Amino acid sequence: MATHADQRFINGLMNNDGPVVEEIYKKYSRTIRNFILANGGSEDDAADIFQEALIDLYNQARHKDLQLTCPFEAFLLLLCKRKWYNLQKKRGRNPVTFSTEEVSLLGEDVFATAERLAVEESRVRVFLEQLGRLGDKCREIIQLTLTGEAQELIAQRLNVTYGYLRKKKSECMATLLSYIQAQKI
Repeated sequence: MATHADQRFINGLMNNDGPVVEEIYKKYSRTIRNFILANGGSEDDAADIFQEALIDLYNQARHKDLQLTCPFEAFLLLLCKRKWYNLQKKRGRNPVTFSTEEVSLLGEDVFATAERLAVEESRVRVFLEQLGRLGDKCREIIQLTLTGEAQELIAQRLNVTYGYLRKKKSECMATLLSYIQAQKI
């Protein structure tokens, strides 16, 4: 797999590049902080986990020639989550609430997980690009139906009948699907 453009963050850490390290803190520390706080941690816990993750990344880059094949943020978040879960387990506190997906990820190799995240990101990017090719009405219908709101309410909001909404949604989804399949992702 090709090296991701975010490899520049790994290289910046490895070379102690001040502006790059500062960019990492500005871009990603808030996400990690919010995750730790939402899962029973403190500001200090968040700072420690973030710092330890960066040290681990530095060590992997320096000693194991770490090459990113996924976005830096996804890799960093996964690393921080694992560190947080391990710390919670070591402290013997109430377990962190895990989503089903996260539970399945805990035992997996971090590189395999990162690669899967990269593939998923690519699929989402293609979906959004192809959604943008649709007309305004189709795009609106698909976006509204993806919210999970009842289709009857969406039909009322759009001033169309429920039957029309279902038919139009089906046509729009077929068009979107053909666009996506043409991309061969």
